[in-house]
Amino acid sequence: MQVADAMHYGAIWVEADTPVVQVSKLMQTKNVGAILIGRNDRLVGIVTDRDIACRAVASGKEWCNARARDVMTRRVIYCLDTDELTTAAKLMQRKKLRRLAVLTEKKRLAGMLGLGDLARSATPELVAEVLSAVTAHHRRQANTADQVQIQL
Repeated sequence: MQVADAMHYGAIWVEADTPVVQVSKLMQTKNVGAILIGRNDRLVGIVTDRDIACRAVASGKEWCNARARDVMTRRVIYCLDTDELTTAAKLMQRKKLRRLAVLTEKKRLAGMLGLGDLARSATPELVAEVLSAVTAHHRRQANTADQVQIQL
């Protein structure tokens, strides 16, 4: 099975100078956790809901004035829509990613491949491997969670 058979189409992207507040509202409206960032018709980054929380809000800076380029992850890992699904899943596993941008062979945005897409399309064994790799840090943190104290 190819990635094109499993991915979801219609991924959302905005320009790098889009205000973070607008990116956040778009995530809320579209019920998505990531927005791709483009500049001059090229994919240059991705903003996740976690990026907004950790790089904008938690920074304590004037995040209301922040732009997508200020909080985005610049190195976007992607796959091609013609790749085998197992190849893309192994990439997600190796890089510990919950989602991949999907491009065409001409480097045009085709969609996104997320864990949910894998769960619907891949074998249960492959899904378990990817999910285990992506969530491994949560298991390590759970062992020390009672030792963390938050200062407000």
